[in-house]
Amino acid sequence: MTTSCPLLLLLLLLLLLLLLPHSHQGQPLRHTLPTQRAQDPPAVHLDNGLGQEPVTVMTFDLTKITKTTSSFEFRTWDPEGVILYGDTNPKDDWFMLGLRDGRPEIQLLNRWSQLTVGAGPRLDDGRWHQVDLKMDGDSVMLRVDREEVLCLRQASGPLATNFQPILRLALGGLLFPPSNLRLPLVPTLDACLRRDTWLDKQAQTSASVPTSLRSCDVELQPGIFFPPGTHAEFSLQDIPQPHAEPWAFSLDLGLKLVAGSGHLLALGTPENTSWLSLYLQDQKVVLSPGWGPGLDLPLVLEHSLQLTLSASRVVLSQGLKTEVLAVPALGLGPLFSLWAQPQGRLFLGALAGEDSSASFCLNGLWAQGQRLDMDRALNRSQDIWTHSCPQSPGNETDNSH
Repeated sequence: MTTSCPLLLLLLLLLLLLLLPHSHQGQPLRHTLPTQRAQDPPAVHLDNGLGQEPVTVMTFDLTKITKTTSSFEFRTWDPEGVILYGDTNPKDDWFMLGLRDGRPEIQLLNRWSQLTVGAGPRLDDGRWHQVDLKMDGDSVMLRVDREEVLCLRQASGPLATNFQPILRLALGGLLFPPSNLRLPLVPTLDACLRRDTWLDKQAQTSASVPTSLRSCDVELQPGIFFPPGTHAEFSLQDIPQPHAEPWAFSLDLGLKLVAGSGHLLALGTPENTSWLSLYLQDQKVVLSPGWGPGLDLPLVLEHSLQLTLSASRVVLSQGLKTEVLAVPALGLGPLFSLWAQPQGRLFLGALAGEDSSASFCLNGLWAQGQRLDMDRALNRSQDIWTHSCPQSPGNETDNSH
């Protein structure tokens, strides 16, 4: 018996190891979702541009609802935005499910409760996640990847007894100004949603056609993608300011994908966009100052492209390659004054009136070492992907996405 006990113990341990799912690194496997099936409807892209309107709005007759569960699969690299908004009255009966710092957040206001609560794992990892939302009596329950992450009790009442019989459900945006949220966030969300079911299909009275035509079926990677002809602009007063003594300013662009020809970046005003610019041509970037001849630099993708301005020179560098343009006396004087003008702008992508074929993907954009958030741009094209890029140039110009 003394020799059989260790053997029995060993067999039990082996059995436990076989029963526990593990990856080849020895870590427990997370729940993984299957890839898109051929018979599935196309995944919906939730970003509807800077206008922040939902991509689709559905209405339901609450008196006919028998099913109070909604479910969908969800994928994003964007840490903040609105996934789902619903209301019977935008003044005193509404609900919002979104992301803040990558984690699910629920905000609601009704005659039973007013609350803002975040819970659950980060979902901005680019993987598909299963999300289930259920209203059961006075409770609201949220499940992520089959696990309950939040249960709010005494937070609601039965849908059928609501004073307003019509429920509006909006995807990817709000039906009131973002300032009306209990804790405001940037509504736009660069995310994909598929295999969705919303409440009781028999109770649905109408649904708008999704306005987002971007494909979520192409292979994506994190980044910022500018399709041909798209643009964005920041006010120079809204980004980190130049150093004063000595005067210096730097911009860093992490280039991952470049195709075609056209402007990459410019400093100027809406009336004069050519004070200083970077132009993409034949896999080179061409620096054009407003006062004379410029220079060019062959591009090496996956390396940060840095533009540095000082009182005496302009430096363009990427990896080990550096080009320096000496500035004549008073050459940068007009450019210095841009930061004092309300109309001073940093332009990205195509300039107004330009017939540009350039498309590019950035893994980030930094001014003075601080990352700029494309969701907070002063203005941008609706077709810019703020947190994702196609994996290959073959998908980049397909605006049926």
